[in-house]
Amino acid sequence: QVQLAESGGGLVEAGNSLELSCEASGRPSSSGAMAWFRQSPGKEREFVASISVSGGNNWLGDSAKGRFAISKDSAKNTMYLQMNNLKPDDTAVYYCAAGAGGITATPAAYPYWGRGTRVTVAT
Repeated sequence: QVQLAESGGGLVEAGNSLELSCEASGRPSSSGAMAWFRQSPGKEREFVASISVSGGNNWLGDSAKGRFAISKDSAKNTMYLQMNNLKPDDTAVYYCAAGAGGITATPAAYPYWGRGTRVTVAT
């Protein structure tokens, strides 16, 4: 059974940083791309970033460019999202997702999802 467990969320002041982690179990790290999405109350789920199996390719969504970085440690079967210069608009529940193909921003391409970790950015 595939399980994805996010951690690292919390309350931070604007301008500060957080690093989210997503540990996968029941699924080899070579299975396919992984991604981060986020969802704020009343809004649709938004693509944040995706990373390839090798970690050599990644795709950042518009909201993440210039401030966030995605990475993975295949030995630990863990993906990370380093978030810098956080803004109140980054407040959301951040979800980890895993698929069987390449990097994509399409949620339907990821059959496995974590339960999310909440990030709140205060002004």
